[in-house]
Amino acid sequence: MSADSKPSPDVNPVIDPEKALVPEVVRVNERRVAQGFWPKIRRVAARVPFAPEALSVWWCARDPATPTAAKGLMLAALAYFVLPTDAIPDILAGIGFTDDAAVFAALVAVVGKNIKPHHRAAARAWLDRFASGD
Repeated sequence: MSADSKPSPDVNPVIDPEKALVPEVVRVNERRVAQGFWPKIRRVAARVPFAPEALSVWWCARDPATPTAAKGLMLAALAYFVLPTDAIPDILAGIGFTDDAAVFAALVAVVGKNIKPHHRAAARAWLDRFASGD
């Protein structure tokens, strides 16, 4: 994108691949995720089939061994997940999380090799505790 062109209205700046790794965008995404991830995942974990991926991505993004570029993209996907407004509003029954699922599927396709078995195990353990009410 040139300096004088405007982003198309259908591109979300949170996940725009041209901006996701810009340090200020990463900082904004880190704040959004820090404030919104746990409240939202607790509200929706039982309803979204991609909860294990979202949690695995969260643990991977917090792992010091994860490369910076992968973390930036992961934070962008997590920030998109916690945003109250997105391409398909989450309150729409049946389809509200399809855009979030697509974002996580694309993310895992691009940086999934960074998600290690211990990240997935941490996600599964949290979901098991959550399901049992602990």
